[in-house]
Amino acid sequence: MAFFKKLKDRMFRSSSKIDEGLDAVVQDGGTEEPVEAPAPVEEVPHPRPAPERPPQASPAPIPSTPAPDETPAATEAPAAPPAASETPPPSAPPAPPASARETAPRDSAPRDPVPLEVPASAGEPARPSGLLGGLFRKPQAAAPVVRRVLDDEMVEQLEEVLIAADMGVDTALRVTANMAEGRLGRRVSTQEIKQLLADEVARIMEPVARPMPLYAHRPQVVLVVGVNGSGKTTTIGKLASQFRAAGKSVVIAAGDTFRAAAVEQLQVWGERAGVPVMTAAHGSDPASLAWDAMTKAQADGADLLMIDTAGRLQNRADLMEELSKIVRVIRKKDPDAPHNTLLVLDATTGQNALQQVKVFQELADVSGLVMTKLDGTAKGGVLVALADKFGMPIHAIGVGEQIDDLDAFDPQDFAAALVGLDRD
Repeated sequence: MAFFKKLKDRMFRSSSKIDEGLDAVVQDGGTEEPVEAPAPVEEVPHPRPAPERPPQASPAPIPSTPAPDETPAATEAPAAPPAASETPPPSAPPAPPASARETAPRDSAPRDPVPLEVPASAGEPARPSGLLGGLFRKPQAAAPVVRRVLDDEMVEQLEEVLIAADMGVDTALRVTANMAEGRLGRRVSTQEIKQLLADEVARIMEPVARPMPLYAHRPQVVLVVGVNGSGKTTTIGKLASQFRAAGKSVVIAAGDTFRAAAVEQLQVWGERAGVPVMTAAHGSDPASLAWDAMTKAQADGADLLMIDTAGRLQNRADLMEELSKIVRVIRKKDPDAPHNTLLVLDATTGQNALQQVKVFQELADVSGLVMTKLDGTAKGGVLVALADKFGMPIHAIGVGEQIDDLDAFDPQDFAAALVGLDRD
């Protein structure tokens, strides 16, 4: 989840482009619809505890006064006169009239008044509380949502948004067709369109989201290829450091013998990760270095040998032939090598990445992809086009220069970040 937040935050150009495009499509021709507020929930009033009263003596009974039309019973004996030695009791006070008895309280203990209104803050009307509050409280109205009928015109506008995000014409047509299937004529909101798009992107990416396989064979040779500036050297350093942290012994061969900065960069990563880096003289044959590196890795019993190669454009036949030579030399040592050939792609190249995959796959038998620089491009949709067209495994994606800015590819996270959705 931490990498998803980083991915979403840093894919701001790509995701915001799609965000703004989808919102504009729905706003164009859409109308506001009020959102039904939830029914008010009745509150059950809590009983107020009875106040404690001090103990009181029982009051003297009040003699009842017979009604005028009543006659004392004949069987009632007259009251005996008090004895001489007894002091006559004080005369009882006269009984209050009937009207007074009806209006008098049953007891003299004060009662707390039951409030019917909750005091409101300044400037606000009083709010009923208890049962009355539950019955008469006005629900807060939700903000209206803009919805638009999903029709052919809207589908065409969605296609334009996806093509602008560099998803490619063929993939954009296929994605929007699947989004509209069974939904034409329905009114949809921006949020619903985003969710439909994220689900469709994740469906395409799910089959290709696979980590780089590890084998028991030693050393497992990983050849890293790509065009100039795609991020091969940095990717090798990050992968080597992560494999080393996972307990694997790694050897790096700095096969880009024509760029001094590449060798120095790998040496820095090697020191940071505790991984040996084999180098050769500037301008020397990279195939010869690959041979020496395999010999050392076999002698040391290393788990992984990662071989960097010089960046080369797919239209340079001489450089591509040099890459083929490296592969032939490696296979003289181990017929099954290289066990993995990773093609590192720069997301900023857009649709040109499709041509790179085609050429490198023919010459170097590419087994998996790593997409870098997703943090600085509006071309993130090209990864969807690659998955849709080639179905080649995508092992990892990168969004920065730090070691934890490269992580395994997760289709759900990528789809949500691409369209600007949050994940729980």
